[in-house]
Order: sequence, then C-alpha cells, then structure tokens
Amino acid sequence: MGAVLFLPALEAVSQTAPPVKKDWVVGSDELIRIALTNNLDIRISQLQPQIDQYGLNGLYGAYQPSFTLNTAHNFNSLSGGVFTQTGTAFASTTEQINSYSPGLAGFAPWGLTYNFSGPVSENKETGAPDFYSSYPSVTLSQPLLKNLWIDNSRYQIFLSKKTLKGDQLALRLQIMTVINNVMAGYYNLIAARENVSVQQMAVKLAEETSSEDEQRVRAGALAPLDQKQAESQAASARSDLLAAQATLAVQENAIKNLLAMRQEDWAGLTPVPAETLVAVPEKPETRDCWRAGLEKRPDMLQAKVNIEKQHLTIKYNYNQLFPEIDVVGSYGRNATDLSLGNNLETIRQGTYPFYSYGVTMTIPLGNSGPRNNYKAAKAGLEQLLLQAKKVEWSIVTAIDNDIAKIQSDLLRVDSTRQARQYAEDALEAEQVKLQHGKNTSFFVLQAQQTLTARRSDEIQALANYNIDLEQLAFDDGRILERNHIDLRIR
Repeated sequence: MGAVLFLPALEAVSQTAPPVKKDWVVGSDELIRIALTNNLDIRISQLQPQIDQYGLNGLYGAYQPSFTLNTAHNFNSLSGGVFTQTGTAFASTTEQINSYSPGLAGFAPWGLTYNFSGPVSENKETGAPDFYSSYPSVTLSQPLLKNLWIDNSRYQIFLSKKTLKGDQLALRLQIMTVINNVMAGYYNLIAARENVSVQQMAVKLAEETSSEDEQRVRAGALAPLDQKQAESQAASARSDLLAAQATLAVQENAIKNLLAMRQEDWAGLTPVPAETLVAVPEKPETRDCWRAGLEKRPDMLQAKVNIEKQHLTIKYNYNQLFPEIDVVGSYGRNATDLSLGNNLETIRQGTYPFYSYGVTMTIPLGNSGPRNNYKAAKAGLEQLLLQAKKVEWSIVTAIDNDIAKIQSDLLRVDSTRQARQYAEDALEAEQVKLQHGKNTSFFVLQAQQTLTARRSDEIQALANYNIDLEQLAFDDGRILERNHIDLRIR
C-alpha cells in the first residue's frame, strides 16, 4: 500500500525537467555590490554598531535630572478634657496638614550633584487660623579628588564610545574580507572557464588527430597501435574536460555562496565573467605598503582602540585611589503666613534665608580593592601593547610575503606565456613533420599534451597574480580604494 502511494510522487519528480540556465554576464563591481548588500556576515556585523549607539545614548541618560513630587494629607484628632490641677477645660481639636514636596535632582558631567526642593504645607487646626509654610532650597555637592576628573558615568560613556569605534572597525574588516573573497572567487571563476576552453581545444585536437590516424591506418600508412594511442589521448582529453567542467561548477557555486543570493534567484543563472585575465605589472613599494597597513588595517586600529580603552580604565582606577573630599553647601528661604500668596511673596523677598556649607571627607582604611584594580589595569595595558605589537608584525610579515609572491607570479606569468608560445610552435612543427612522414602521431600527441598543460599553467599564473594583488590590497588596508568603494559608516 505504501509503495503504491509513493509511486505517483516519484514519477512526477522523475518527469520534472531541470530548469533552463541562462548566462549572467557580470563584472567584479556588480558582484561586490551584490555581496555587500546580501552578505549575512556583513549584515550581522552592521547591527553591532547600532546596538552600541543605542547603549551609548542610554548612558547619557545619567545626566538627565529626575523630577519628584510627593503629596500627603495628614489628619490628627485629639479629645477634649479638664486639667485636674487648674480645673480648666479644653475642647477637642483636629489638625489637618496638606503637604506638597516637588523636587529636581541630578548631577553634572563634572561630578556636581544638585537637588532642588520646594516643600509647601497647609496647616488647618481647630480654633486656629490656617497658615502656610514653605522652605524651598538647593543643595550642591562637588567632589575635589575622587570622582572629580572622571567618575563611573563618564568612564562608562568614554568606554562605550571606544567600543562603538572598535565595532565600526570590525564591520570595516568584515567588508574588506568579503571583497577580498569575492575578487579571489571571481578570478578563480575566470580561470575555471578559460581552463574549460583549453580542455575543449585539447579534445578537439585529440579527436582530429585520432580521425587522421584512422584514415592513415585504412590507407596502410600507419600502424594500428599508433591509432590506438590517439584514441587513448582523445579519451583522456575528454576526461580532463569533464574534470574542468566540474571545477567550473564548483567555482560558480562558490561565487553564488559569496553573494548570499536566494536559491530561487540563482538556480537558473550561470555567472559568466565580463572580464578576462590580464596581468598589469605593478611594483608595490614595501615601506609604503607597511605604512598603509599600519595606518589603515582595521585590526591594527582595533588594537589601538583597545589600548585607548585600557588607558581609560587606568585613569578611572587611579582616580579611585584618592579619598572622597567633597565641598557641600545649601541655600534656602523660610516663610510662614496665613495665605499662600503672602507666603510666596515672603519667599520671593528672601526675608528669612537659611544656608550651610562645609567639607565632607571619607578616607577608606586599607583601600586594597582600588589599589589592586589599578595594578591589574596597568598589567592589562602591558598585555595589550604586546598584542598590538603581534598584530603589527603579522601585518608586516603578510605584506612582505604578498610582495614577494606578486613579484614571483608576475615573472611566472611571463615565463608561462613564453612556454605556451613555445609549445604552440612545437606542436606546429610536429604536425608539419607528420605531414611529411618524418615522425609518427606519438610525437604530435605529446606536443598536444604539453600545449594543454602550458595553456593551463598560463591561466593559473594570471589568476594567481591578480589574486595576489587583491590580497596585498587587503593586507595593507587599501582594498576599498582599489575597488573604488567609498565606505562611510554612520
């Protein structure tokens, strides 16, 4: 029963025709644009600076003042009676107090804390006139040592700014990495397509030689064994062609993967490079590349940002070693009157002021926590300096290796070109000898194999040289400029 149910589905699948693929002629600029738009790693890295910015904006909220308002109604009743000693009677009384206490408090970026308050109360008591009392005031406290030039809020804000800068550099490095991978994949795709053409020419030559040998065998001018050698060469060439086509398919999928395109978008497309492999001689200057790498490489700049962050930590921990010595002061005005208007007028005139000022001091005994935090921060700085030196050496070494490889592969491009030309001349000479009966097809077949190998060598040398140039541009931090990309991270 199960087999019967599944048979129609299997039949439908087997009858489904594969999608017809269309050639998609595309240049490197277009591939980079698509990759920078779709690449998931870039999109993931792009979100982190936004998250950092939100966090930084939130830290500035520490300087936003807080408004408070407390209101209360108090009621108190007392029973009446008689004083036993004097015989004087007193009546029962009630007391009601309505109080309002608005306030505004916060602290400034230089460590000053402030508190504005304006309490007002209305008193109602049986047998007595109503009256209003208020005593608005302002209280200030300014640190003189600890928390003066840096405190926790400023430290977190400065640290968050550095973190934001570091994550922006990480995004830049990710973009550079994607561009480098796209360009390497693009050159490998060109090489794979040209190698397929080379193998197709090899198959054509081998089949032509096999056909000519077959005619010579029929005419009795060639031994059958020589014709078998030609057939073997043709079969081997067809096998090499299949391998080259498989390699091309792998390179096409690698490009599609780098572009992060949806399967339904690229399943019916065959990327065809709009460019060919050429070797434009370049002679990079080592010291100039070193300078550019140390100034522009995002990982080098990230190492410097980490050092700057550690300097902030040292600055904060050093400040925490000092005792707390704060200047404090307050000023206010008192007023008590039978009406709210008169009360406010008395406050305005400042007839009954009050104030205070002084110094508060807190000296921790031992202070082992801040002292060890400061020592740990200095040790952490030494560690980060060594890590930065390690990054510097890795960049310098990579640039040296790139330049050496560029010089070597440029020479190899010229030598493989000459080798291919010599192989073409050699094949032509062997074909002429064969036509005049001075050799056998065996030498022609050898010359064909040599020519195919030399053509493949030249293609690979061209691809390697162009990949080397892109790798150097990545290692010295100038790959964006090389590919005419103006990157501005908001």
